[in-house]
Amino acid sequence: MSMYLPRVQYPNTVIGAGLVNIINAVIGAGLSNIINAVVDIQCPWVCRNILYLHRVQYPNTVIGAGLVNIINAGGSTAIRKRFSVREFWHDVRRYRVTVIQYIGETARYLVQAPRSDEDGVYPHGGIRFAVGNGLPADIWEEFQTRFNIKYICEFFAASDGNFMSINYDGKVGTAGRYTPLLKLFLIDLRIIECDLETAEPKRDQDGLCITCPRGQAGLLASQITDRTPFDGYIGDRTVTESKIIRNVIQKGDAYFNTGDLMNIDEDGYLYFKDRLGNTFRWKGENVATTEVELSLLESPQIESANVYGVKIEGKDGRAGMASLILRNNATLDCPALYKHITERLPSYACPKFVRIKDTLEVTGTFKLRKVNLVKEGFDPRTITGPLYYMNNTEKTYSPLDEEAYNNIHSGVIKL
Repeated sequence: MSMYLPRVQYPNTVIGAGLVNIINAVIGAGLSNIINAVVDIQCPWVCRNILYLHRVQYPNTVIGAGLVNIINAGGSTAIRKRFSVREFWHDVRRYRVTVIQYIGETARYLVQAPRSDEDGVYPHGGIRFAVGNGLPADIWEEFQTRFNIKYICEFFAASDGNFMSINYDGKVGTAGRYTPLLKLFLIDLRIIECDLETAEPKRDQDGLCITCPRGQAGLLASQITDRTPFDGYIGDRTVTESKIIRNVIQKGDAYFNTGDLMNIDEDGYLYFKDRLGNTFRWKGENVATTEVELSLLESPQIESANVYGVKIEGKDGRAGMASLILRNNATLDCPALYKHITERLPSYACPKFVRIKDTLEVTGTFKLRKVNLVKEGFDPRTITGPLYYMNNTEKTYSPLDEEAYNNIHSGVIKL
């Protein structure tokens, strides 16, 4: 294992998705260098490797973590203009690919494709590793075993951040491990309590942030120091300041606000829970959409799920709603779904509304898009397609028509 010695000149400005999905010009490319170095150490790029890419317009995920390192190692790259489930494995065999890269939900699309006798069979020897971020925990093992991938190098990072972590020991569902040595010699990470509605850190009577105990999910914050700087964004200084949390552990300190709900367990493993913008509160309880989605995807009738919170007039917080794609275009078995979800989740986390769709909108990085669905809400007068509400009296999901909609708002129907 050798340290990465840069032989490539990096730009001084990186365009990345910053706060609240606004595209910001990030000053400096320090994290890009960190990503390249750590990914190179964990996944040694040698000249015989061939990397397969399927998008090139998102620099830090695709270019920074993969392309730069393969060029530095003297390897080769096969690039497809657009992601294609049908052509993905054909391309891997055709170009003798040894390294693949994934982002967002692309791995799920590959797992959901019909099985083939060629799955995991590679005449050229196989795939040494897959590198990327956002691999759903529920399909991790199936993705790795079905397609015969030796190592999964799942990493956590942000183009505007000052810290990254990578899975180096194969622990399923994790994005690396935060060890005492990392804390001592590199950076202090904190999981802090926060308000899920405002994403603001909670503070004690002294005005300092409240650190979560090991195993409890909270906002991940990384300390800003000379060794781990945060240079911010070009332009309005208030945008940069909005990503800094001050007075976290002691007066005068500063931490980078990742905007991510994370958990560090007793052994130091990092687990991504959700983006803070994707969490909501209902009946005084915190609901992480990713956990609800994973529970829904355990149902044999559901192919894809997108969970989000919707406002009900006169009610505090947001009620959970799920947009679903059903397997084989089937009709929803409402009693079975009710039984499935209530056996796996507490009442407050169960989706109160269900919407059936043919497709789910995704971002350019294949992450589920929630904004438009939140705006559309659960109004049957404006939504086309099957729509249901959670009927606790009959223990099923019942069709949501205009009468039921009005009864929900008036309080006749209790959710």
